[in-house]
Amino acid sequence: MSINGKKLRLTEDGSATTAGLFFIAVSLSVYVLFRYTLIPASFAWNGGAELPGLFSASNLCRLLVCFLAAYALFALTYFMQGKPLKETLGFPFIFLLTVAASLVGGCQTLVDWGLETVIFSLLTGLLINRLFGTPAWIRKALSSELYIKIGLIFLGASILFQHLLKSGALGLIQSVVVVFSVWHFSFWLCKRFKIDRELSVMLSSAVSICGVSAAIASAGAIKGDPKKLSCAVSLVLLVAAPMIVIMPFLAGLIGLNETVAGAWIGGTVDTTGAVVATATLYGEEALRTSTIVKFSQNILLGVAAFFIAVYWNCTENGSKEGAAAEKPGLRFIWERFPKFVLGFIFVSLVFSFFFSGEAYKPVVDSLKKFQNLWFTLGFVSIGLETDFKALVNRENRKAGLVFLGAQAFNVILTLLVACLVFGVNWNTLFK
Repeated sequence: MSINGKKLRLTEDGSATTAGLFFIAVSLSVYVLFRYTLIPASFAWNGGAELPGLFSASNLCRLLVCFLAAYALFALTYFMQGKPLKETLGFPFIFLLTVAASLVGGCQTLVDWGLETVIFSLLTGLLINRLFGTPAWIRKALSSELYIKIGLIFLGASILFQHLLKSGALGLIQSVVVVFSVWHFSFWLCKRFKIDRELSVMLSSAVSICGVSAAIASAGAIKGDPKKLSCAVSLVLLVAAPMIVIMPFLAGLIGLNETVAGAWIGGTVDTTGAVVATATLYGEEALRTSTIVKFSQNILLGVAAFFIAVYWNCTENGSKEGAAAEKPGLRFIWERFPKFVLGFIFVSLVFSFFFSGEAYKPVVDSLKKFQNLWFTLGFVSIGLETDFKALVNRENRKAGLVFLGAQAFNVILTLLVACLVFGVNWNTLFK
C-alpha cells in the first residue's frame, strides 16, 4: 500500500479500526443486498450426546469460513502496518487454541458453575507457554491488543449512542479523578523506592491511565529507554492476568451491581483486553460500562502524554541533548490519541441512528459473535505472552512492588469513586 510512491504504515490502532470498519461495511452491504449474514460456528453443548453436533458438516463448514474471514482480516491489519505477511503464519495455531478453549468453555455445565470461555482461553495460553514456551514464529502473531481492538469496534454495533453519552460522561468524571490521583501516588511511591525517573514516569502512566498504551505513549513523550519500557509493559501484562479472575470475585463478594462493577473494573484493570475479559465474567452490563469507562481513560491518553512531555522538557532530564527536540502540541496529542475509540463511537452512531431495530438484528447478532471470537483470540494471546517468572526477577523486583502498591491504591480509590459517580445505594452495598 503506498501513497505517491511512499509506503503507508498505519499504526496498530489505525489498522484495527480500518479493518473492523471494513468488515462491518461488508457485513451490512451483504445483508442489505442479499439478506445474508455470516454466522460463526457454534461451540455450545451440554453433555456427551450433543458433542457430535459440534463436529457436524455444517458447523465445521461455518468454522472454516470463520477462520478464513478472521485470517484475511488479521492479514489485512499486518499489511496496513507494513509488516511482512509471513509474520501472520502463527495465527492458525492461535485460532486452533481459541477453538479448543471455546469447546471447553461451551459446556453448559461449566457455564452454570461460572466458568466462562474467558478463563479457559487464558489458561490455555498460560499452560502452553509454561510447559512448552511460545515459539518466535507464533509470538509474531501475538497481537492481543489488536485482536481486542477489532472486537471492540464490533462491540460498538450493540451499544446505543444514548447509553454511550450517559455512561461516557460519568466515566470521564471518574477517569479524571482517578488518573490524576493514581499517577501522583505512583510517582511518589517510585521516589520512595528510589526508582529512576524514566521508569517512574512509565510505571505511573501505565498503572493510572490505560496500561501498555500509556506506557508506550509516555516512553515516546520522554524518549525513554526501551529496556525500561519493556519492564513496565511486562508488569502490566503480569498483573492484569490474575486481576481477570480476582476482580469479578471481589465485586461479587462486595455485592456490586453490574454498572458499578463495570466502572470499577474499567478504571482499575490496566489493559483493554483484560478489562473486556474481566467484565465479561460479571455480565453484559458490566462489559458495556467497563468498556466505556476504559475508553474515557483512553481519551485522556493524548492529553496526559502532552503534559508528560511538557513536564519532561521543563526538568533537568528534559534538558539533555535531544530530549527537547520534539515540542508537544496538538499534533502530538492527536498522534497519541487511541484511534480505535473513534471507530467504536462511529459504529455506535451508525447502528443507533441508521441500522437499529429488529430489521438489522441479524447483523448485530453476527457482529456480536465475531466480537466474542476476537476477544477470545486476544485472551489466548495474553496467556501465550505472559511469563509470571519475570515478576520475581531481581532486576524488576522493586518496580514490581511499586506497581503492585500503586495498583492496590488504584483499586481502593476507584471503588470509592465508582460508587460515588455511578450512584450506588450505600445502604445495600455491603449487605
